[in-house]
Amino acid sequence: MKKNRSLIIIIAVFVVLIAGAYVLYDRLSAKNAADKIAVNETQTTAVPEGSAEESSEPEAVSAPDFTVYDADGNEVKLSDFIGKPVVLNFWASWCGPCKSEMPEFEEVYRELGEDIQFMMVNMTDGSRETQEIASEYIAENGYSFPVFYDNDMDAAITYGVSAIPMTLFIDAEGNAVAQARSAIDMETLRKGIDMIAK
Repeated sequence: MKKNRSLIIIIAVFVVLIAGAYVLYDRLSAKNAADKIAVNETQTTAVPEGSAEESSEPEAVSAPDFTVYDADGNEVKLSDFIGKPVVLNFWASWCGPCKSEMPEFEEVYRELGEDIQFMMVNMTDGSRETQEIASEYIAENGYSFPVFYDNDMDAAITYGVSAIPMTLFIDAEGNAVAQARSAIDMETLRKGIDMIAK
């Protein structure tokens, strides 16, 4: 009887600790969500002092181009969207944090999709993630944002994607302005879009 009571007390304490940790994590992650976006540093052009060309204007950081594929297998390049701001997101259907941010991406896409190009790039490695698995996930959840498949891992290699989700905000001139290397919330997504929708 004593052993059963001790076991019940231990289990109850464990449950309380887990619940407390979850609440703490939830509050801290919500509080720090807007701090997850990092502005890309730019470099000023070095010009000899006193030169007529001396300038303090920063040099833009051009977003490297890559090739992915649409659902029909057609090649799509990042550079195809020069002239329109781009929200570039790397994701996979097995990634919990990726799935947690997708409703916000869908909501903002439905609102701003005419003015902002969304590129939801699936990390299609052909084993853990296939185009069929990713497409089924998108269809099951009713997402309408544009999905592209990184079948050759060209985009992932170009951007050094080692963890997902990862989101980049690219302006209409093709310059990488900011990025977030974890799941983001609505406030952070809108903050990034505000930086490129000028």
